Amino acid sequence: MPRIFPALLVFALSCSPVHAGELIVSAAASLTNAFRDLGKSYEDAHPGDRITFNFAASDVLLSQIANGAPVDIFASADKETMDRAETQSLLAAGSRRVLLTNSLVLIVPVGSKAALTGLAGLDRPAIRRIAIGDPASVPAGRYARKALEQAQLWSKLEPRYVLALNVRQCLDYVARAEADAGLVYATDAAIMPDKVRVAATVPTLKPIVYPIALIKGTKNPALAESFLIYLSSGSSRAVFKRYGFGQP
Repeated sequence: MPRIFPALLVFALSCSPVHAGELIVSAAASLTNAFRDLGKSYEDAHPGDRITFNFAASDVLLSQIANGAPVDIFASADKETMDRAETQSLLAAGSRRVLLTNSLVLIVPVGSKAALTGLAGLDRPAIRRIAIGDPASVPAGRYARKALEQAQLWSKLEPRYVLALNVRQCLDYVARAEADAGLVYATDAAIMPDKVRVAATVPTLKPIVYPIALIKGTKNPALAESFLIYLSSGSSRAVFKRYGFGQP
């Protein structure tokens, strides 16, 4: 898969025309399906407004924003990334809130004969490739690493890791049986029940939360705030629940 560097993405976004009623939302890859549904339903209810999404690993999105990409709303898959955005003074004051929660799961290809029931079984010789998000840039990968360290398996299994650019790529590796197991969010596993099977829910030291905030200097503050309110509405929460997200 070709890797698109943040600077090129910033250039591409900067060259895109921003309409009076257009909102640009940069969101963690695991939010793709739910946010696309909600963007369409919001547009249907608000003729003339347009919601444009940019999905990637949270750290990549933060890098784009820090480099000047024209983003109105940022939704990350962990508190740590949003904390860095706040430290860099990228967020509109008082706009940050926790939108959703999630959980980490261990998955295998649906036809796998591996009788995994938790992390402890990952050191079996039959498990040769383990897909995880790259901890250097993917929140799901950081959660996975901490869970494996807690289980005293991280170093032992290091030669087997297949590092993904985002959690959806990690899911794809397992769905295509290019990896024998993987660690993804429960919501990601749920969108491919015919391709992957959840072997176990993996406890995490910290809760998995999705903070969301307005970006300082947004050109459409009223529209941005309106969409944030919509994401917390009853109808939106029903969509998130359907995709397996929890509520804070």
